[in-house]
Order: sequence, then structure tokens, then C-alpha cells
Amino acid sequence: MNAISRRSLLARGGLLLAAGAAAVNTPVHALAANPQARSGNFKSIDMAMEEAVRDGTVAGVVATAAGPDSMIYEGTFGKANTVTGAMMRPDTVFWLLSMTKAFTATACMQLIEQGRIDPEDDAAKYLPELANPMVLEGFDGDGQPRLRPAKRAIKVRHLLTHTSGYTYSIWSDALTRYENVTGMPDIATCKNGAFLAPLEFDPGERWQYGISMDWVGKLVEAVSDQSLEVYFRENIFAPLGMTDSGFLIGSTQKARVATFHNRREDGGLTPAPFEMPQRPEFFMGGGGGFSTPRDYMAFLRMLLNGGTHKGVRVLKPETVASMMRNQIGDLDVQAMRTAQPAYSQSFDQFPGEPHKWGYSFDINTLPGPNGRSAGSISWAGLLNCYFWLDPVRKVTGAIFTQLLPFYDQKVVKLYGTFERGLYDSLA
Repeated sequence: MNAISRRSLLARGGLLLAAGAAAVNTPVHALAANPQARSGNFKSIDMAMEEAVRDGTVAGVVATAAGPDSMIYEGTFGKANTVTGAMMRPDTVFWLLSMTKAFTATACMQLIEQGRIDPEDDAAKYLPELANPMVLEGFDGDGQPRLRPAKRAIKVRHLLTHTSGYTYSIWSDALTRYENVTGMPDIATCKNGAFLAPLEFDPGERWQYGISMDWVGKLVEAVSDQSLEVYFRENIFAPLGMTDSGFLIGSTQKARVATFHNRREDGGLTPAPFEMPQRPEFFMGGGGGFSTPRDYMAFLRMLLNGGTHKGVRVLKPETVASMMRNQIGDLDVQAMRTAQPAYSQSFDQFPGEPHKWGYSFDINTLPGPNGRSAGSISWAGLLNCYFWLDPVRKVTGAIFTQLLPFYDQKVVKLYGTFERGLYDSLA
């Protein structure tokens, strides 16, 4: 799907922007962070979040952090709904987009623990449609795609680490052009036709972000004989008490969804309808989920504690350790250069520094600029949600907003301020 048709879909209330929506009035007050969820002096964080609401960086934001044994910080600021005036809360519902990938990776790792999947197997063993992948070499004189057979098979490992050759059109000029020429739907439509995408390079050749984890979602469904909606609920969400997480949003959760906004050229925010498809042809393991800050923090605390949370084991400690370990060898995570600026700015969490990829997280090999230790894991969601987990300092944190384009510099700065304030307080 090209950018124009994607915008048209979203304007109908499906996935992204409604160009004619009314401008938002900047909220001028904030809910104070819950003092019962604190164990330090977090005044600097509170002030930064309150200022971000006042100056229009965000309409509302939730920031949250935890250690191995308890919550450290939970702050809710500004409005969740700019029409009704409902304020942000820890149970406000957010569309996670790519922060869904951590759930899909966890599901796959559970099946690997059980011996039902081997990461070194050809992925076609479980998904025959991956048996003969084709690589996009370019376009001929008539503008038609030129394809060739891939030099090697796609391994499960390649899918888990974004080294399969599959990409995203948002960060690929070639795939954007391919969608325009062929009419292939974008993955965000949750239509199976998106899986007809070619590779952009031979499996194992390099790292490039893409639809690999959507294929992993298909793999989990094939091996478990369950939909991702059911598998996640039974094997991840219910054990962790995550009652407000899933793909199919209920009426009670819909009433608590944070308003989505678009950043205008003048820096202001324009609200618009947003909802992931609720009659999908497939459950989008790479980005279709919703959750709340409280739910997502339960998941992150499980990883921080080596696979357990409140006495419930979801993964083995050695499995979690492997998820946080470099799984791409000598390859490096590369900057994601935008091909569609309306949806994302170019993205590189650690410019000029080598960073690696685990199962399925970004790993900074040097200490982060805002306090996190070398060897921390992190990632983000397209609507400017971000998280990190520091296995050295034993702390995890996340920030939740709902706006485009991704990697909004004002939100990224706020995220860095939150991280710095948290580490300063812990020190």
C-alpha cells in the first residue's frame, strides 16, 4: 500500500491520520505521580513531565519504572482523551505497535524451551510458504521489479533477529516503490497479502528492521495450533495478570484508549482516530497489540527477574539471558533511514556506536548517554512509546505517548530526561 492509500485508510478511522481533525488545546495541568509507587526523589522527573504537557510536547504521558522487587516510579500527566478531558492513568490503553514484538519473541522462546522450535532450523520446516524466498534486486526499464532466488534459506534465527532480508516500507525506498508498483498491501493493514513481500538481501547478510517478527507470529501459531490472541492470553498475559493487553480490544478498554495525535509542522498536535484492524486477516505479531503501562511493566519486570513475576515463571533464566545477548555476531544494528517522513523520522538510538540485536531487542554495547549500563536492552513503538531494561543496575523503565511521526525529537528528549532523572535519583 502506498503512502497516499495508507493515509486514506487511516482517515476512515483505521490506522493513521485524519487530515482535517481539529487542533488540540494544550492541557495546562498534570496528575502528580503516585507517591506510593516511589522510592526516591523524583521531583525533576515530575517537573519535566508537567512542562512537556504545558508546552505541547505531549497532550499526555505516562512514565513508569521498576526494580526487581517493586515499582520505583509511576507518573501520569496530562490528558488521555482531549475530547472528554479524561486524564492519563496507569490503566490508560495504548497501541503498542512494535513494542508488541517483545510478546511475540517471548512466545517463540517458550516454544524453543519446549523443544518444539529450533532457531537453527529452516523456517520453511514450520512455514512452507518460506521455502523459496525471492530477493528484490531492483526495477527494470519499465519500472517492474526484478527478482532472483535467495542464495540461502531463511532460518528461524534470521526471523528473530531481523537478518532475514525482510524490511519495512517506512524505512525502505525500495519496498515503498515495490508496494506502489504491485499494489501489495502494507503490513499494518493486517492483510495476508503483505506476506508476499520480497527480501531485500540474502538471509544472514545484514541487519535491517522489517516484518520478520510478523512471520515469527505466524510460526508460533503454526506450531502451537492457536491464534496469537489466544496463545498470548493463555501463556503470557493471564500468568502475569495482564488483563488489559491483546489484539482485539474490548469496549471497556476502548473507553480508556489514549487519543492519538499528529505533530504538525508548527510543532502543535492534531488529534485523529486510530485503531488497529479489529477484523484482521492475521494477528500482527510485529505490531498489532495494545496494553497499559501497568500491564507492560509487569511484562518488563518478568524479564528483569529472569523470567518470573510474583512467583509465576514465564521463561527460564537462561532463556531470558539469551534474549539479552548478541545474536547477530559481527553484524551491527543499522540506522533506519526514513522513506516515509509522515510516519517516521530516521531512527538510531546510538548513533556512531556499535549496537547489537538479541531475541528481539536492541543492545547498546557502550553505556547509554542517559544512564543505562552497557548491555542494556531497549526498543520502541511507532506511536512514540519507548522502553529500556538494564540488567546490570536491575532497573527497567518505559514512557508511553501516542503520536506521529515516530522518533519525535521532543518526545525523545523527554524520554532521555526521564531516564537521567531516574538514574540520578537511584544514585
